Amino acid sequence: MDTLLVPPWLETLLTTAFFTVCRSHGDAARSECNMFCLDCNGGDAFCFYCRSSKHKDHQVIQIRRSSYHDVVRVGEIQKMLDISGVQTYVINSARVVFLNERPQPRTGKGVAHICEICGRSLLDPFRFCSLGCKLVGIKKNRDASFINLEVDQNESSMERREGISRLVSSREEEQLREASQQDIYAPTSPRHPSSARRRKGIPRRAPFGS
Repeated sequence: MDTLLVPPWLETLLTTAFFTVCRSHGDAARSECNMFCLDCNGGDAFCFYCRSSKHKDHQVIQIRRSSYHDVVRVGEIQKMLDISGVQTYVINSARVVFLNERPQPRTGKGVAHICEICGRSLLDPFRFCSLGCKLVGIKKNRDASFINLEVDQNESSMERREGISRLVSSREEEQLREASQQDIYAPTSPRHPSSARRRKGIPRRAPFGS
């Protein structure tokens, strides 16, 4: 799959089995495997405790359940993916997208919008019902993308700003170093009493010549 259109970890995410019991923390309260690491991309879901111990500094997303189907919050996934064209839903006061298509026996009459891939009825004029259907659409038509160009541009501009700030900081540091050296090696001159402290004498007129 072209990494310019689809990130390498997405297909692994969509085929990962979630909400199994963690083999390492099965007796703990939060032992269900509902986490996925984008950096490791190992294909295995893990639990809250595994994240704290093994994925502390990694990019991790949390998968949730709605009617036995896997969903992810829009606010979380849109930081990594361009989800434009995918139907979103509000579940438990949070806007989410489904990971994969959900079987639907038949499309009801009078439905205005349907998924281009699986034909599922949609609430709004979107192209796909899930991230999985968008992936299939990209493979077929290559007229969409999951790569979030806005995020990439923001990261690039941030890197440029950081580079400039590092350059400015190094210049300032060099100037400070030079200034400190000048202070150390500057010649010391004897202090002269201030002219303001000198007492003026009584003015005298020059004698007239004869």
